[in-house]
Amino acid sequence: MRHYLLLGALASALSMAACKAPTPPKEEAKKFELSDTMARMVKTDTVGFCNIDDAITLSGEVSFNDNAVVKVFARTSGQVLESKVTLGDKVQAGQVLAVIKSADVAGGYADLSGADADIAIAKRQLDNTQSLYQSGIASEKDYTDAQQNYQKALAAKRKIEAVLNINSGGSTKPGGTYVITAPISGYIVEKKVNAGSFIRSDASDNMFTISSLQDVWVWANVFETDIPKVKEGVNVQVTTLAYPDKIFQGKIDKMSEVLDPSNKALRVRISLKNDGLLLKPEMFAKVIVSNLEATKALCIPTRALISQNGKDYVVIYGSKSDMKIAEVDIIKTVGDKTYVNTGALNQGQQVITQNQLLVFEQLLKS
Repeated sequence: MRHYLLLGALASALSMAACKAPTPPKEEAKKFELSDTMARMVKTDTVGFCNIDDAITLSGEVSFNDNAVVKVFARTSGQVLESKVTLGDKVQAGQVLAVIKSADVAGGYADLSGADADIAIAKRQLDNTQSLYQSGIASEKDYTDAQQNYQKALAAKRKIEAVLNINSGGSTKPGGTYVITAPISGYIVEKKVNAGSFIRSDASDNMFTISSLQDVWVWANVFETDIPKVKEGVNVQVTTLAYPDKIFQGKIDKMSEVLDPSNKALRVRISLKNDGLLLKPEMFAKVIVSNLEATKALCIPTRALISQNGKDYVVIYGSKSDMKIAEVDIIKTVGDKTYVNTGALNQGQQVITQNQLLVFEQLLKS
């Protein structure tokens, strides 16, 4: 009996063991790796060790370069019949800017007609006197006087023509009108007249200002506390509201010696190359002036930073399958460069500077 009981217990245990399924081995979490497509979408930069910049930010505005402009004035009084250009227009040298009707020009042409009549009379008198002189009737003095009168009439006409040429610029129309033309090629950066405007003979203001805009100035204000940090020849970075991501490189080439009484600020001038004519006069500008300190720190591109929940991170790149997140302690940010304390980063490491947020989120999930 005992033998049969043992055999039954053994059979039952074997049956239960056969019914129980084997437990599969636990899979390890798959590590995030950049695909070939995504690897082409990211960019990296190197962690450096550089001098800390001490920067100040100034407010300013773009202006045309006064050394590369031409101011166009009216040559005589009159009324503007047509103004053929508007502010910002591109003009070529010799292009008509305005048509002006002038009483002075009309009077000059009337004087010119009178001078022609005087010449005709003097010429007839000279011819008659010459004939009489050759016949022995007129004296040599009479003949000489007739020649002098003719020469005076010619000189009077040349004088009137010269005045007309100055007043009209050599570009006249019937009825005492003349045209104002562009002396150089460039852009209309200032316009002070319209059709119907009257120009007084004692007016000293210009009608138009033309500039090539290839070079522009930025005038910035420096307050008293920052004056020791600003010097002529210092390199600056300029940004505008229109192009917030574009940095224009320039340098301070002039500093005023007196403060502006209206805002108690010192005005400084920055010269800029205006490639692509992106900068327009009267644009607001932000000027960053950097001064190099003696201390050094790790520096990374500002665009590499990722801000999350009040903390700052970067993604360290070793390879497509070797990336990690590092929290950084920022010392200061100056323009496109950020200085951080040592600890999470080492000099020479690569950090992702483009599409780093996508990689950051994938690394958090993995």
